[in-house]
Amino acid sequence: MDPRLVPEAENRLAAFNDERASIVDQVSRRVIDAHVSQAKLSTEHSLEYVLNEVAFSEMRRLEGGGRQTKQFLRWHDLAHKLGSMSEFEKHRELSSIVRFHAQDIAGNFNPKVYRFAKDVLPPALSFLLNPISGFREGVKALGSMAAQIRIEGELEAVRACCSRGTLVLTPTHSSNLDSIVLGFALQRSLLPPVTYGAGKNLFSNSFMSYFMHNLGAYRVDRRLGFSLYKEVLKEYSTVLLERGYHSLFFPGGTRARSNMVETKLKLGLLGTTATAMVNSLKAGDSKRRIYVVPVTINYRLVLEAETLIEDYLAETGKARYIIEDDEFSRLGKIFEFARKTLAHEGAAVVRFGRPLDPCGNEVDDAGESMDAQGRRVAPDGYVRDCEAEVTSDAQRDSVYTRMLGHKLAAAYHRDTLLMSTHLVARAALEVARARTGIRDILRLMRLSESALALPLSELCEAVDKLRAVILANPAHGIVQDSLVPMSARSIVDQAIHFFSTYHTKQTLYRSGEHVRIGSMKLLYYYQNRTAHIQYGKERAQ
Repeated sequence: MDPRLVPEAENRLAAFNDERASIVDQVSRRVIDAHVSQAKLSTEHSLEYVLNEVAFSEMRRLEGGGRQTKQFLRWHDLAHKLGSMSEFEKHRELSSIVRFHAQDIAGNFNPKVYRFAKDVLPPALSFLLNPISGFREGVKALGSMAAQIRIEGELEAVRACCSRGTLVLTPTHSSNLDSIVLGFALQRSLLPPVTYGAGKNLFSNSFMSYFMHNLGAYRVDRRLGFSLYKEVLKEYSTVLLERGYHSLFFPGGTRARSNMVETKLKLGLLGTTATAMVNSLKAGDSKRRIYVVPVTINYRLVLEAETLIEDYLAETGKARYIIEDDEFSRLGKIFEFARKTLAHEGAAVVRFGRPLDPCGNEVDDAGESMDAQGRRVAPDGYVRDCEAEVTSDAQRDSVYTRMLGHKLAAAYHRDTLLMSTHLVARAALEVARARTGIRDILRLMRLSESALALPLSELCEAVDKLRAVILANPAHGIVQDSLVPMSARSIVDQAIHFFSTYHTKQTLYRSGEHVRIGSMKLLYYYQNRTAHIQYGKERAQ
């Protein structure tokens, strides 16, 4: 790998602020021009229709705060004026809305803050994360983040792709700490910083907001449901990719509240990879490629587990897309979690998967696309017509994006690292189901948790069987390497120890030769990491 790769990539993002105004203008012009062109072709896409959807969507969102607020009245007035507005006035209103949101979305990158985060924060966090007393021991811990956050996977292939194109990292999403953990992993892997979308609610934490605001994060307001906002957001992503900015998307959208490995992916931003590829080819840039890199971020314990699983199980939680009051919103809670859980070696593991091209083909170690038979193919051939001309075709590109989504979902399962907390939680739930005859999790939760005493011998047997099932089928995931030679009893003891380090309720605890369930909800949350494994049926056979 060229040692100059990372400095050059850093310089690319360091130039972002100089290009910011140009990026906002390009995004705005594309979105506005597209709507003006569509309005000329069909009344169904008239500017009045577009503006009407914006106005009524915003009125629905804001009416809960009262119909006399300034914001509500602004959209109420627009809705009533639309019928009498001239085309020039509608165009001006459309331009104002688009440019406002493009400006609001656009991120910022401060090289000084990046250098501070890169050089100062890792050793400082290592000092913080070690639950030890004494300054001398703390100094020895500086730099030990490499042991606490492990990095694995197809790093050489990812670096090769980075040297010849633009990376789009697509991680699983369990915690609001993901961006921080992944940022550290990129630095340790000699990979460049990336731009990424962060929900506006995350900026409520002033400490985290400062770093996100200055390290390339662009703001995503998930409260806004109108189509025009999503178009601006997608165009912003497309322009960044065309200009060679490495990016990060969470295809699962928000955090996985159930802790299940994501399978139903949101393809909106992911689809901008194909669009950016086509636009770049049309502009004559056929050398710089776009690579999509699946990444799994694996935690032994999750900071927000208690809030997330409560929200997942609650009926009202099904409609609550944005959580603003979880553990991540309290800085002291983050530090407590870090000291008690991330201090342990291998508490978080980041795995980089095999890169893919925007059409869903895997790439080899040299960054060349390969078809299903392992033959090298040129991705631009997928977007050329019979006369070898590059063409824009939204329907065609959506098919490629769906194929890419399927490949990512399979990679997430294959590259998910299963730790002792996941294995023991799944085994304990299976034993509890077998002993009670109840498979429905909601019915199990109604039982007295203290009454569920699991014989240690049965639990160990279940752990052994589950581990064997996973090791026999690589598509199920990866058993953490340290657990492969361990006895089932040692795995159970390790999991119980880690469960006792952070959560307010013990998930599992020992009682003589039995293991008792202290929190069925947390047990369900951690076992869900293995939910894609048909272990119960295989075990029954």
